Amino acid sequence: MEPISNLPQRLLPWYRAHHRDLPWRQDRDPYHVWVSEIMLQQTRVEAVKGYYARFLSRLPTVSDLAEVPEPELLKLWEGLGYYTRARNLKKAATVIMTEFSGQFPRDYAAIRSLPGIGDYTAGAISSICFEEKTPAVDGNVLRVVSRIRDDHRCIDDPKVKRAITADLAAIYPEEAGTFTQSLMELGATVCLPNGAPLCPECPMGEDCLARQRDTISALPVRKPKKPRRQEDMTVFLLSCGGKIALERRPDQGLLAGLYQFPHLPGHLTLEEIISAAEQWGLQPQYLEKIVSRTHIFTHIQWNMQGARLHCGVEAPQFIWAEPSAREHALPTAFRQFLPDFQEEAT
Repeated sequence: MEPISNLPQRLLPWYRAHHRDLPWRQDRDPYHVWVSEIMLQQTRVEAVKGYYARFLSRLPTVSDLAEVPEPELLKLWEGLGYYTRARNLKKAATVIMTEFSGQFPRDYAAIRSLPGIGDYTAGAISSICFEEKTPAVDGNVLRVVSRIRDDHRCIDDPKVKRAITADLAAIYPEEAGTFTQSLMELGATVCLPNGAPLCPECPMGEDCLARQRDTISALPVRKPKKPRRQEDMTVFLLSCGGKIALERRPDQGLLAGLYQFPHLPGHLTLEEIISAAEQWGLQPQYLEKIVSRTHIFTHIQWNMQGARLHCGVEAPQFIWAEPSAREHALPTAFRQFLPDFQEEAT
């Protein structure tokens, strides 16, 4: 018998007894589920909780999201990373208002057509909110199924993902939304990655072929990760008259449209730092300190040297802001330098 065929009968009662009490599970409003699913991409549950509450407090409806100015939206999203997600939320909200008369679409195909929504998110919304039998298959679910089946196909292969999605769709129960959430919960809390699953707590223990064959640590099979590209830079922490220097990033590319501290490639020497500040017309007075910070993106690692420099002139090519930068959406890569300014303020 197909090992995954027992998933509905085993997971549904287990989920009712053991699921986490999360804020986005308090109702099945598609707007709420949508926002939570987008936030949870590449972000830990505990980190999302506060953002989710603040986001819905400021933007309680699709209409509010469609109308919010982009700078305010990005400020709400500040610290979550992957800011294209926020922009696509606004784009999709605009489509809902203009093409769906302000009503969230109710079927998988229409939901999938919205900007920024892929197969997984469309499956999650349509099953959780509208009881469509549409699996939401992400890395967690692929890991669960691979282990239950002792399936050594590479889950990064789109054909494998499509096949697993179809196999799950064939066993979906009438309680589609609860089943989708139970699969998510099993992967997030029990069938953990990196050889650390909690097998004694798993409701699928009797059915799991990988557990029976002691192959759990080998699953799922994935393509080898490429090493991250290393980029060195010198970040200029410039202050003048109680203000700090910012600049806006280009509208395209990494961290598009957000704010940053001025920076140059490479780890510059003291003489090169002072020379660059002079060329910007800043009249550097003294270099207070140099600090090191690192920020890791999916494919890039920034190795940053931050130079805390006091200047005599506010050069016009920069935006001069309060040391908290509270009015500007500053990504985490640069926000981590703010305490170096605030030390002086205290």
